[in-house]
Formats: sequence, structure tokens, C-alpha cells
Amino acid sequence: MVAMFLSSITPLFENLNHYYTNNNTTPLLIIAFTVISALTWLLFLRPNMAHRNLPPGPPGLPIFGNLLSLDPDLHTYFLSLAHTYGPIFKIQLGSKLGIVITSPSMVREVLKEHDSVFANRDVPAAGRAATYGGADIAWAPYGPEWRMLRKVCVLKMLSNNTLDSVYELRRNEVRKMVRFLHDRVGSEVNVGEQVFLTVLNVITEMMWGGAVEGKEREGLGAEFREVVAEMTQLLGKPNVSDFFPALARFDLQRVEKQMHALVPRFDGIFERKIGERVKEGNKKSNDFLQFLLNLREEADSKTPLTMVQLKALLMDMVVGGSDTSANTIEFAMAEMIKNSEVMKKVQEELEAVVGRDNMVEESHIHKLPYLRAVMKETLRLHPALPLLIPHRPSETTTIGGYTVPKDSRVFVNVWAIHRDPSIWDNPLEFDPTRFLRDDDGGANKWDFSGSDFTYFPFGSGRRICAGIAMAERTVLYFLATLVHSFDWSVIDGEKLDISEKFGIVLKKKTPLVVIPKLRLSNLGLYK
Repeated sequence: MVAMFLSSITPLFENLNHYYTNNNTTPLLIIAFTVISALTWLLFLRPNMAHRNLPPGPPGLPIFGNLLSLDPDLHTYFLSLAHTYGPIFKIQLGSKLGIVITSPSMVREVLKEHDSVFANRDVPAAGRAATYGGADIAWAPYGPEWRMLRKVCVLKMLSNNTLDSVYELRRNEVRKMVRFLHDRVGSEVNVGEQVFLTVLNVITEMMWGGAVEGKEREGLGAEFREVVAEMTQLLGKPNVSDFFPALARFDLQRVEKQMHALVPRFDGIFERKIGERVKEGNKKSNDFLQFLLNLREEADSKTPLTMVQLKALLMDMVVGGSDTSANTIEFAMAEMIKNSEVMKKVQEELEAVVGRDNMVEESHIHKLPYLRAVMKETLRLHPALPLLIPHRPSETTTIGGYTVPKDSRVFVNVWAIHRDPSIWDNPLEFDPTRFLRDDDGGANKWDFSGSDFTYFPFGSGRRICAGIAMAERTVLYFLATLVHSFDWSVIDGEKLDISEKFGIVLKKKTPLVVIPKLRLSNLGLYK
């Protein structure tokens, strides 16, 4: 019966789809008309999905549920709802049931006690478009292929041994950034843009040995950052296709179309680099691309790596690795510039360990506990993924005494937990020392392992971020270099803004544009 109904209205959908494509009609009117017309059947024909003992939640409208009341800043909106409905609540997103969790004890249930049940992702339409059908490590369904991808990333590509072996690549790119900033001393510098490009160069050097040089640096860096920003914005954008899967084929908001227009910007580079490497036949290159190509040729591999998966992993490295680290560095720099006493303590620590007549090396990092605390505090206030990546339970289960149905979309509001006044003293204050002291006199309990559910900026469980080791090295090395090599000041008459812009990846609302000043005694170090 449902199939017959959908078949009968398909011509209407296709006509609207054609009309939307060829006219300038207001998208919201088209979306509203199509959704209302096409989804009335949900009230009468869809299976009864009512579950007993669901979490409490705000009342919603027929068909739309709570969609029309959503705030664009979901992390703060979900926190306000938690104040009303408690640490676990439901929210109806069209035909999709959302479950939001803001309690460490319930997060433990999801990401530890029932980890295997919640190991799948609720893949958005934009995510499928960006990652070749969800073939990457972030969106791939939990199973043999995902385990193979995880093993490739964690044990091979992003292991400490591999990262040690390519330190010179990171060092060279960071020194280029220092020279670039040296030439702009006294002038305005967009910190996030320069950091992004340098991180991108490090990643592309590690992947296939290629970086952006010379005059291309500023222009191409800005272009790449714009593309990555657009991709992450689309990944976090509310989309009718995700809320009403029956309408996904029509891509009413053109989210998939926009993403498909962005992906070739990187895919063309991937195809060219892969083609060049295959043509060269050089299997001894010591980079990620060659490692992946060699892995594809392993005949005894139980779960072979496909070319689509290979490109999806490269996309993860370029988009995920560059954007999240660059945003964290930008937030940390902004917080230190705003909190001058923190900046002073970091620089004093660097002077004691490195000296003002030397440049920072990665070997210095383990001797900089206060700087590490700055990184932790930055990720507490500004976690890279404020709601992590939504989980999708493979079976109906119970969390916090409430029913969480199979295939619902489960959000973990790590941003809210990291600012919970019942957990943190003065939670809105930027205070790195909270990560240095311990009530029991031992080592501070908060780290990046995801074992403590009051602080888990990289997630936890099977789906914890695969790039923690690389992110930690990148952020700490960049911050140490930027703060040790230069003093930083805001532009005269301007006030530093730390405001956030919500998305699947959290960003600064306004770019950090500040002025560098030389601070090392040996000017030759800048050359």
C-alpha cells in the first residue's frame, strides 16, 4: 500500500524537482509545499513506531515534529532543552527520532557499556556525498570493512612510529610558516588561514610529498580553506533528506548537489596523484599514498582496500585532519591573546625549556605541561565536534532507564558536558591550571583517551577519533612555535571575539586577525 502511494506521487515529486532546478522560486516555499504534500501519508500509513518509556521531550507538530523550532546553534539549543527535560531527552526530527544525552553517566552507558550497539553512524546525505557513499572511517558502518580502515589508520598511517618518521616534514612546514610570518611582522595576519594552510601542507607532504609554495601560498590556502569550510558547513546543515528519508532522492535543498560540486576539487587531485604514482611504479616511496596502494595489492588481504575507500581515507586526512586541528589552534591562540596571564605563563615555560636563542622542536613538547594544559582547556571550552558524530543504535536498548529505539539518531552533547558547573569550577573561565591539579595529589585524570566521561573531546569507545596522536602533536608543536617565536597583539581599536559558529565542526565566528612581533633574540632563526 505504501509502495503504491509513493508510486502515485512520484510524478508530482519529479515535476517539482524539475521546476526547482529551472526556476528561481524560493527554496523554502518549494520545500514546505513538497514536504507537506508528500508526507501527509506518514500520519496514516507509516508503521506505528511508538515505544513505551521514551525519554521526555518537547511537544512537536504532526509530520514535522520539532523541526520548526530548532535553533541553528544546536549545541546551545540542546543544552537549554536539557535544563527543562533532563540529561536525556527526545526530539522529533521529521520522521527521525533524535535522542540527546548530556549526562556523563549516560554517555558511559552509550559509549562503553553498550558500545557495540551504538558503533554505527547515522550518515547524513551530505556525508555520503562527501565520502564516496560513506566509504571512509568516519561514516562506514561498523563491521569488517570499518575495522580494516581503522587498523590502517591507527596502526599504520597515524601511529607514533609513522609520525616520528615524518617529523622533518612537519618541521620544515612549520619553519616555512615562521618565515612567512616574519615577513609580515607589524602587519595584520589571519592566523587561522595561515595555520590551516601549514597543516594542509604537512598532511599533503605526508600523503604524497607535495606542498603549496611561493605565491600560491596565500591564494590557494584561502581557496582550500573555503572549500573545506563549505563541506563541513553542509555536513552540519539541517537537511530535509535526513529528516524524511523517503524524500532523499529529490535532494530538495540541493545539499547533495552542492557537496557533489565541491568534492571534485579534491577528487581531481587524488586521481592525478594516484595515476602518477601507478605510472611511476615506485613502490618504495615512504608516504601514505604508496602505503595504501601497496595494501591494495596484498592478495592475502581478507578485506581488500578498494580504490573508493582509498580516496575516502585521503579525503578524511585532508578535510578532517586540517580543519579540526587548525580550528583548535586558532581558538587556543585567541584564548591566550585574550588572557594575557596565560600567554605569559606559556612563554615563560618555553623560555625555560627552549630558550630565547632557539626554535621549538617536537622533542621539547613533553617538557611543556602548562602548554599541554592550554590545549586541553581549549578543547574543553571549544571541542572540535561539539555533538561528536551522531550514533545510530543497531537494536533497541535502554539508556538511563529510558528506551532508545533502533535506528534513532543519538547526539552526545560533549560541549554541554564540558561546561557543566556540577563538574567544573567556573566552567566558562579559561583556566588551564584545572588540568594541572589533582585532588588526590596524583597525575591529572583528564586525558584524550575517552575513559573519563566528564572530558572526552575526541569521543570514546570504538568510534573514538583515529587521529588523536597526530592532532596532539600538530596542535602542541604549532602553538609552541607561534607563541615562542612571536608576541601577538590585537588591531588597535578592536576587541577580540571568542564567539563560536556551530557546525559539525566548531569554528570561530570571526577570523582571528592579529599582529605578530618578533621575540627571539637570534634574528637568524627566522630565516
